[in-house]
Amino acid sequence: MLTIQGVTGGYNGRSIVKDVTFQIQEGEFFGVLGPNGSGKTTLLKMISGLLPLIGGSIQMIEKDLSSYSSKELAKIVAVLPQLSGEAFSYTVEEIVQLGRYAHQSGLFQSLTFNDDHIVEKVMKQTGVYEFKNKLLHELSGGEQQRVFLAQALAQQPKILLLDEPTNHLDLAYQKELLDLIKRMTKENRLTVLSVFHDMNLTALYCDRLLLINNGKAIKVGTPGEVIQEKLIQQVYDTQVKKHIHPIVPKPQLAIIPEKLNDDTMFVIDEKFLQRDEESLVLKSPLPLKAMSSAVINPGVGWFQTFVNRHVSKDYQCENHHEEMAEYLTAKGYPLTNTVGMMTAVMMEDAVWKYINSEGFSVFIVVTAGVGNAVDASRGVVHSSAYLPGTINTWIFVNGEISDEAYIQGIATATESKVKVLHDLNIKDPRTGTIATGTSTDSILVAATQKGEYLQYAGTIAPLGKVIGQGVYDCIVSAIKNSRTRMDMK
Repeated sequence: MLTIQGVTGGYNGRSIVKDVTFQIQEGEFFGVLGPNGSGKTTLLKMISGLLPLIGGSIQMIEKDLSSYSSKELAKIVAVLPQLSGEAFSYTVEEIVQLGRYAHQSGLFQSLTFNDDHIVEKVMKQTGVYEFKNKLLHELSGGEQQRVFLAQALAQQPKILLLDEPTNHLDLAYQKELLDLIKRMTKENRLTVLSVFHDMNLTALYCDRLLLINNGKAIKVGTPGEVIQEKLIQQVYDTQVKKHIHPIVPKPQLAIIPEKLNDDTMFVIDEKFLQRDEESLVLKSPLPLKAMSSAVINPGVGWFQTFVNRHVSKDYQCENHHEEMAEYLTAKGYPLTNTVGMMTAVMMEDAVWKYINSEGFSVFIVVTAGVGNAVDASRGVVHSSAYLPGTINTWIFVNGEISDEAYIQGIATATESKVKVLHDLNIKDPRTGTIATGTSTDSILVAATQKGEYLQYAGTIAPLGKVIGQGVYDCIVSAIKNSRTRMDMK
């Protein structure tokens, strides 16, 4: 559809874009990224025919760009520029009608029935039909941008060129506009090339990307191939961290700010832990990065309050999220900042242990009972009805750990739990086989993210060794506490 081969060009004979090559397929949403002054807009102007080439070639639909007349080009290519502060004293319908100019002919050019039909159709597609009799300056910025998109679509182009289309738009209008354009690529096979500044939006909506710097193509590929930490840090000269969007398989970047007054060192240990008959609560002086399977705020996040709440063995779990949220709120624990678990174990049976190692330390807190023990390999014979969990494990690391260390830490702790049940000969009452846990166990790994960097937490890594032994010892002691108390009844 569009082939850019060795393109070089700029202003007044000076090359801004230098030997850039890439291709765009029909129906593709292609994004161009790069720092300010990298040549993004210059490249777009050359593709639209506004700037001549110094070198190279541009092919559109297997035909050289230079061979098209202005009117022929307008039937193929439409341009949606940056939204400016200027607004025209024309109605929405009149502005959209301008998009039909390239398709009109004759000395006295006027709109045909077909033109009117197309104008009405694109106004409805872009959601501006209800404004058709309003003046442009009466509309919001997002509504104005949709009007100009309708004008571009009225040309019935095969290629749409966009120059920072979401500039000056708020979040809702950004999503609305890009959703609409993306839909056009799927439904109408519209080919889109867009310059972006927002890297995360670009990754979400574009099929492929061109990263350009100092006028040169640095990388062409899918968002996952182009948006790489080292590459982006090199081109933009700023620290970033790559992560995955929580809903769609697209990369996102987080900017890493300069650390100001952020060197406060603290150690999570029992002085931050409170226990009463109803709960165990740990309150950290600063947010901890946590990964957990908790009832409230599972997954990954930054939290300061951690609650393990005792509930009756007869507790009904059908609406446990809502009920637990109400409980935490009533206790004054903010849901945005709290990880919440529940257990049928009595709080007096809880065990904790602080372990100091070379360069880091770990604080482990466990509640454990085995009243609803289950062999995971024989889970199919059990009812799917949930019972309150009994083995809840908290692991607080005083150090900085990697993403893989969070996962490895959970795996190491789980292996230790299974070994405890094996060594204590705890059986699944339904199957008679050795249990591997209880039906609703929960686990948490949280770290201060300050101090020594710990890459691994597998069973033989320094951190893994501490977690493995510490969790084993705590679960053994917690189960013994529970059994002793039951025997005394």
